[in-house]
Formats: sequence, C-alpha cells, structure tokens
Amino acid sequence: MTVGPAPKAACCTPCRDDALPGEPAQSQPAGNLDTGIRLETVVIPAGLPVLGTGHPRIPNDGEELRKSAPLAGFRMTETTITNAQFKKFVDSTGYVTDAERYGWSFVFWSLVPQNTGATLAVASADWWRKVHGADWRNIAGTGTQTLWDPDHPVVHVSWNDAMAFARWAGGRLPTEAEWEHAARGNLGDVPYPWGSREPDDEDFQPCNIWQGQFPANDLALDGYRATAPAKSFKPNDFGLYNMVGNVWEWTCEPYKIHSLRKAVREKLAAMKGYKLLKGGSFLCHRSYCWRYRIPARSGASPDTSLAHQGFRVVLDL
Repeated sequence: MTVGPAPKAACCTPCRDDALPGEPAQSQPAGNLDTGIRLETVVIPAGLPVLGTGHPRIPNDGEELRKSAPLAGFRMTETTITNAQFKKFVDSTGYVTDAERYGWSFVFWSLVPQNTGATLAVASADWWRKVHGADWRNIAGTGTQTLWDPDHPVVHVSWNDAMAFARWAGGRLPTEAEWEHAARGNLGDVPYPWGSREPDDEDFQPCNIWQGQFPANDLALDGYRATAPAKSFKPNDFGLYNMVGNVWEWTCEPYKIHSLRKAVREKLAAMKGYKLLKGGSFLCHRSYCWRYRIPARSGASPDTSLAHQGFRVVLDL
C-alpha cells in the first residue's frame, strides 16, 4: 500500500494510487419510489453560463474563459448532502463507501486524535495523513463517532459514492457549467458567490476557509476549524449555501484542460481518470491554495476520499 500526492495539487486533494479488486458498490435508482429522503432544492434558471474567468489566478489549472452552451433550467440542492441524508441512503440500500472498503481515508493532521498513534503522511504534503478507520461515520478515524453531526456535510465520500447517492435519489452530479452558473447567482464573472470582495484574516469571513498560517495555525475567525453546518453563512442570490469553502464538491465530469502547453499535458497525463472538483474547502487560503474561487478547479481519482470532500445533487426540471 502506498500513498502518493496529487500532481500539482497535494494541498487540495491527495489521491489513492492503488485499487481494490472488484467494482465499487452499486445503488439502485430511486425512480418514483419513496426513498424517505427530503432534498431541499432551489430552481436554477436557464441561461448562458460564464465558464471560467477573464482573470485566472492559478496557471495551468484551466481557469481561463471557455465557450459554453446555453443551459436549461434545473434544480440543485441548496446545500451539500448532509450526514443525515447520506445515512438514509446507507440505511435504505446497505451501501458501503470506498473509504469503508479500503479501511482508511485521508484526514488533515490537526484533526487526527492524539491517541491515534503514528499515521502515514502523504509525500510532499505531510499535513495529510492516512488514517485507518476514517470514513463518513468516523470523521477522524476509529472511535470518533462523536464528531459526526447530522447537519454537517457528509465527507470521506468518493466520486463513486457521490454518483451512487445521486442515482438513488433520482438525480445526478452537476456539470462544471451548471455548477459555475449556479454558484455565480447571476453576478457574472465574479470570483465568489457574493461578488468580488476577498475574504481576509481580519474582519471579512463570508465562508468557511482557513485563516492564519497554513498548515500550522488556523485562527478559525469564521468560527470553524473543520466543516461548518451545510446550511450556514449567507446564501448566494439563488439561495445556495456554501458554494465555496467548507467542502470540495464532486462534479460529473472528468478533469480536463484544453491546452497545448507541455506543462498542462504532463499534468493531465499524471491525472488520467481523475474527476473534477469545485469550490474549495475549509483548508483553503489565498497564500497557498487560492481555489475557493468559482472558476478554480481541482481533481482526484474517483475512489479518493478525504475529510473535506462532499457533493450536492441536481435534478432536471
């Protein structure tokens, strides 16, 4: 068993670099069945989305403006899927997540309990630790069920897990264009759901990200050192909560960048098969990982799970 860094993005998403035998667990589509789950959604109006930005910040990430096609209207869950919602899915289907199948997941160093013992660090990003027993129920490893909060985003869910939940709930994961269109709330080419003002380490914390010197000192001026409740902070103009910060969100798309640059081609070769993530997390800070902006992008293998990755679901009108 080895643990490797994510190419050019270890601060965001270290990845598993081996695979379990057999296929991921499957769930059945909900169809018209009563799943017993309640997904609070908002209508995202049709329109021509801004995809990318005229002001890219991270070279070779594919943030530049790209052509986009008009979108039909759709519904999106107003928050990322919560622990309580994911529990209903598991209770209904018996689904086993990738983290549970592997027996471990990635946890940020300061969240690992002191009595856990030695943990394996990720190469080039030793703030990420491989923790046995970490999964969606045990956020920081075996015996940490007390950290589980029904109203917080479910984490330690892979792309495979997110796809299974969405299918069961009768929905799907968003495309990148849908995600950005929803996050902008009709504000145009802005970096954040609230506009252009930058979060800071002083008096403006409109989302759950890092404040202070990473990775040693989180000032937690926004009130949280890990996840915040899925419905927290001010929603954007479409009524969506935490579109940036809190947890990274899986999309349905592969991680791709349309570029002829050698550096980009090498990066994509190392990320073959990866899936696209949007939104940043509670571990992002402008000084080292300025990816809590709407056009920012990251990627991970479809079986990777971390303590800061979740998802939300869209439904066609």
